[in-house]
Amino acid sequence: MDDLLNTFRQRVLRAASDKAPLRIRGGGSKDWYGCAPQGELLETAGYQGIVSYEPTELVITARCGTPLGDIEAALAREGQMLAFEPPHFSPGATVGGAVASGLAGPRRQAAGAVRDFVLGATLMNGRGDVLRFGGQVMKNVAGYDVSRLLAGSLGMLGLILEVSLKVLPRPQAEATLRLELDQQAALRCMNDWAGQPLPLSATAWHAGVLAVRLSGAQAAVDAARRRIGGETLPDAAAEAFWRDMREQRHAFFAPEGAPLWRLAVPPTAPVLSHGLPCDAQCDAQLLEWGGGQRWLRSAEAADTVRALAARLGGHATLYRGGAREQGVFHPLAPALHTIHRNLKNAFDPAGIFNPGRMYQDL
Repeated sequence: MDDLLNTFRQRVLRAASDKAPLRIRGGGSKDWYGCAPQGELLETAGYQGIVSYEPTELVITARCGTPLGDIEAALAREGQMLAFEPPHFSPGATVGGAVASGLAGPRRQAAGAVRDFVLGATLMNGRGDVLRFGGQVMKNVAGYDVSRLLAGSLGMLGLILEVSLKVLPRPQAEATLRLELDQQAALRCMNDWAGQPLPLSATAWHAGVLAVRLSGAQAAVDAARRRIGGETLPDAAAEAFWRDMREQRHAFFAPEGAPLWRLAVPPTAPVLSHGLPCDAQCDAQLLEWGGGQRWLRSAEAADTVRALAARLGGHATLYRGGAREQGVFHPLAPALHTIHRNLKNAFDPAGIFNPGRMYQDL
């Protein structure tokens, strides 16, 4: 692995000298996410392997090119999991790509985001230096937490070489309930349940049907099932449903149709209706994370959708389709843009890592 690390360093130094951008890729499963990748390809899939795994310490450290499937298999043998349920999208998905994309699955509503599980990271910056941040326990994090900053950075700060992730035990029991509710009623129920001691681990609403996953001790799951009601899905059907939600194989995510937007709003935000056509208020929406993540199929102008999200106290990302050359992510406020620019300059002074992948001028 030292030879490959030296190869990375030489590629980075040459690119910095030539002012030639590098396009970082692990398994290529998320090439479509964000703005179009630019530059000469720098593949990291060969830099793989689990460096250390301490089940009793609930932490795993792996090189960036390690397949997610390998990590999840090792954890499953010990009855543990990556609680943020990272989507794969293809068999080649890597742990470096999972952290760089910052994408989480259905359990994010209960467990937390990718950044909440990043304990430490090793990064190669634009000068070819190998920098280490954080550690393998929470108490090692002090001051500015750069390791968590890498989650969702889309490789714009440097080449992630290793990550240490907190893992959690798999729940003892799970059950998925199905309830027929319109969107307003579903939002009201999800917000009511959020204030109660219920073992909710995932929710998803679409086309008049709300799915609720309960995870925890058997007694807690049984008590919550009686309180919430609805139809209990067979285990196999429930597992397939949440897997399809994580991998976005649900029919709602089919590639055809209007551009797909992802809105992050407060769970208490009302039904998305103001300024949208009638069809966008019903079948063209899917809600997750207790109402905090709202997927929207809409051909409306980007400014219209983003203004709607902003009015509700959130932001909007053009996830798939649409005029991506106009920008994918919600524009930053001037002060935040300055922070992003300063961070980019500090870690990547020559601007060689994934330029324009997140914002066109970064």
